[in-house]
Amino acid sequence: MLVLTRKIDEAIQIGDEIEIKILSLQGDQIKIGINAPKHVEIHRKEIYLSIQESNNEAATVSPSILDQMKSQDFNLK
Repeated sequence: MLVLTRKIDEAIQIGDEIEIKILSLQGDQIKIGINAPKHVEIHRKEIYLSIQESNNEAATVSPSILDQMKSQDFNLK
């Protein structure tokens, strides 16, 4: 992990397209701004993990569901 120290209004550049800027400090919270292209998804870590978990659950198909689909007749007339 790279650890950097920044002050308010200072930034970190990631590649050519992503900039992270320190906007303010209030107590134990830091407000940051992120400039990135629209195709780059940006989420809080807890939201990202929730999305990953949901995607993994959706990708897991129960064997009983597969058996039900096999037993049905899908012939269209």
